[in-house]
Amino acid sequence: MAGCQSIDVQLSEVLCESGQAMRHVYFPVDCFISLIASNEGRPSLEVGMIGSEGMLGEHLLLGESLAPFHGLVQGPGATWQMKTSMFRQQLHDSTALVRIVQRYLHVRMTQLGNQAVCVHFHQVSPRLARWLLMSQDRSHADSFHMTHEFMAYLLGVRRVGITKAASSLQRDGLIKYHHGFLSVLDRPGLEAAACSCYAKDAAAYDRLLP
Repeated sequence: MAGCQSIDVQLSEVLCESGQAMRHVYFPVDCFISLIASNEGRPSLEVGMIGSEGMLGEHLLLGESLAPFHGLVQGPGATWQMKTSMFRQQLHDSTALVRIVQRYLHVRMTQLGNQAVCVHFHQVSPRLARWLLMSQDRSHADSFHMTHEFMAYLLGVRRVGITKAASSLQRDGLIKYHHGFLSVLDRPGLEAAACSCYAKDAAAYDRLLP
């Protein structure tokens, strides 16, 4: 897209703050971004994940300038960056771009709804399996850097809960975790261990973002 520049982002880099205006929008290439909702005095919670299928800053289509969530780099890599003023101009000039962003907004709404159901009804282990599948999809790799502390932060649970769930998945031969690196060993097995929310998200992506 005209007006974009390629940049590299690092693990845990903050790309936007909730309630603050964004200077740039981002179109991930091989990085991926977590959307974090904060609750005063309580653990933060990941409410969405963005990879090369989407963008950070789609809310600008609605005429809203303030970021609804905290945007945190979960997987380092390359992304296209564009000034928000230029992106607004692109939306004004291109009905095709508007339709694409509208479809992506629909997918994001579906993801948010599935996340609410997931947090309320599902146990930590199937939630973790779903989250690892989503991370693998967006990292385009079988192995990626991840710590128990970071997983606990993103899933909004205590570290001991993540350690227990990850150990169970590792005993079953689905993943391997060593010195901050996590590898997916058995993708079909991990899909079977994940809650139904992963399949619902995947169906929405396949239908709306071919």
